[in-house]
Order: sequence, then structure tokens, then C-alpha cells
Amino acid sequence: MKMRLVWGAAAAAAAAIAARAAAGRIERRPDPVPYERLRREPEGEEVLLSRPDGTVLRTLVAGDGPPVVLAHGYGVSLLEWNLVQATLVASGHRVIVFDQRGHGRSTCGADGIGSGPMAQDYLAVLEHFDVRDGVLVGHSMGGFLALRAVLDHPGVARRLRGLVLFATWAGRIYDGAPHNRLQIPLLETGILQRLARTRTGGILFGAAQCGTHPSPAMIAVFLEVFLHQDHRSLVPVVRAFAREDRYPRLTEITVPTVVMVGSADRSTPPSHARRLATGIPGARLVTVPDAGHMLNWEAPHALVQAVVSLHKAARPT
Repeated sequence: MKMRLVWGAAAAAAAAIAARAAAGRIERRPDPVPYERLRREPEGEEVLLSRPDGTVLRTLVAGDGPPVVLAHGYGVSLLEWNLVQATLVASGHRVIVFDQRGHGRSTCGADGIGSGPMAQDYLAVLEHFDVRDGVLVGHSMGGFLALRAVLDHPGVARRLRGLVLFATWAGRIYDGAPHNRLQIPLLETGILQRLARTRTGGILFGAAQCGTHPSPAMIAVFLEVFLHQDHRSLVPVVRAFAREDRYPRLTEITVPTVVMVGSADRSTPPSHARRLATGIPGARLVTVPDAGHMLNWEAPHALVQAVVSLHKAARPT
């Protein structure tokens, strides 16, 4: 018994040393985009959109031209779109970004957090800004909710020229994703957040969201936003990721669609992207080599190209 305890303690100590060494190597990596740029919020006119249940959605709108609506992922905010938004505005687009309810500076009303009310928020944003022939981009949770919005609210599809599903899935998030089987239960219990507040745990957790070349600046900004959220209130939508399944309904989608994924994405692995591209009639799959779940910062120009391609395509009948 004593020997087993000794060996166990030695193994734990060795693992801790290895983790600290790995974190140190990541910290010394070069940053393709400086921290100051990643921390800068998108520019634009702020519009507060009130929902019937008391939720107030913070939105920013900037630019002129073909409209694009950007919906961010779980645990972050509209900040994640800073590089993409700036490029789209400069290339002649009207870009609308918003904080999902319960995220960033958007509040959460009586209907709470869940795929139902959050999908309805998409329709409200599109209607408020009178989006016509727009492209809707959903990243991670943003794409999961965009699918429900398109499938359950016909008014969403009528306002769209195209849909970009960006590092996302249609439910059953545990399928083919062992990373999620560990990460999501730890998130629900709060253990993940406590680990992410430590130097080593935070760096390794942030690096797991990146591809094969993790950036210290991307990790730092992601952690600042992620740890600022009240994750206890967001648990219902996290549970929906696994419990809900819209893969059988993908054939109902008639909006021209581009599915994008990083080849090194562990949170929404390429197997989910392939299922989306196979299930949605006429969908095009774009795989970004070596990128991870932070495609918004790792490959912003690839996303811009996808948006432009949908706007240039012939309008669907």
C-alpha cells in the first residue's frame, strides 16, 4: 500500500512538472497577432436591443454594403470578431455583431439561457436591422444556435443569402470528441474554471482551443473573456450541446452553406463538420490546415473569403 502511494505521488509530481514545462514552451511561442490588437473591441455604433422577456442584447453595427451578422461562441463575447469585422468593413460590408444573451454585456431575461430563446434572439437581430440577403456566421455555440434559428424560424432563412457554420456542430457534441467528454463535465462543476485561473492550467486550457501553433496572446485574451463570464448561469445551453440533435433535420436547410473547421480542432472535431457538410444540401466544406477552435483569430481571412463567396454567388430562389 505504501509503495503504491509513493508511486502515485511520484507520477503526479512528474505530470505536474511536465505540464509546467509544456506551459513554459507555449509562453515562449511568437504571436502572429499582438495582444493589444486582439484585446481591441470591434468599432461601430452600439445599439441595445430589448427582448420581450427582459433580455437586453448589446449589438454593434458598422460599415455599408452587403450585410453580415456574426454570432460568437460559448463563454466569450463579440470581442472575438475584432479581426474579422474590421476586414469585412474595410472590404465594403455592413457588419452586425452582438453579445449572446448572458454573455459579454448582454443580459439574460425571464426566458433564461437555452437554445430556444437564444435562437429567437437571432431572428430579433435580423429583423431589427432589417437584414436582407445577409450572410449569417455562427462560431461554435453560435453555429449550433444558428442551425436551430434557421430550422425553427422561417423568417431567419428568408433574410439570408448564405450561412457559414464555423467550427460548430448540430448537437450530440460528445460524438467523436473525447476532449469534450472531459472538458464539459469539468465546466459544469466549476472545476475547469478554477484550473483555468492557475498559470499552468490556464495556458494549457487556452492552448487546447488553438491549433498546432498556439499563440500566447490569443490564449491570454481568450482567458480574460472566458473567466469573466458567469458560467453557472450558462449551464443549460452547455447541456443542450449534447442532449439536442439536429443532424436528422439538416436536409431541410435550403440556405447556401459553407462549413468551416480547423484540421486540429478538438472541441468541434472535423467529423462534425463533415456530417454538417454531408447533411446540408449543396454545402461546401472548407478545412483550414493546422487551425484549431479559434478560427476567428487563427484564420480570419479564410472566413472573410467564405463570406465574400456567398455574397458573390447567384441569389438562391
